[in-house]
Amino acid sequence: MLRKTLIHALIIALALPLFLKSKTIAEEPKPAQPAQPALKLPPGWTMEDMQAIIAAGTPGKMQQYLAKGAGVWHGKNTMWMMPGADPIKAECKFTVTSIMDGRYTQVELTGDMPGMGPYKGLALYGFDNVTQKFTSTCIDNQGTGIMTGTGELSADQKVMTWTYTFNCPLNKKPTPMRQVETTTGEKTKTLEIYSAEPKSGKEYKMMVIELTKE
Repeated sequence: MLRKTLIHALIIALALPLFLKSKTIAEEPKPAQPAQPALKLPPGWTMEDMQAIIAAGTPGKMQQYLAKGAGVWHGKNTMWMMPGADPIKAECKFTVTSIMDGRYTQVELTGDMPGMGPYKGLALYGFDNVTQKFTSTCIDNQGTGIMTGTGELSADQKVMTWTYTFNCPLNKKPTPMRQVETTTGEKTKTLEIYSAEPKSGKEYKMMVIELTKE
């Protein structure tokens, strides 16, 4: 609340002189605006402190990168329950939306999980300006845990690798999961998902999703 109040006051203090000097388009002059109180920073604060707070909350190129995926994507899934198992085929849909004035990207996933019924998932993606890291949280209708992770973008911005941690229901331990998102065309992507096999602990490819945008 303090941060929002200070930012709002700063914007008013900076914008007011420009407003008072501008020419009005209306035929009748508008009444003069009441004088605004001078911006007062908390004791020990500087304008550099305020600038750091504003920069932390301002969307930039990395938020724009995530927002480029906005739209509806249709996916064809191939899943493996364990290494060497027969593949399971299914389909899904990703609805990607830019939210909070471009600061975050929301992904709603719907589909069918063979043998387990309809699947719904919800993920939030962002780029933390303070840590300079991509971050994500994911939930779904077939679990009760919240999966969290961080992402790393390749220099050419074609490959995003997410590293997540979730609590495995079999071994009851935090377990890593890796998702590699590769842009293959203007409207096509491939998602490869890897995780540790619960019994052996060895990583294997558990899912591939071929995505096409409407």
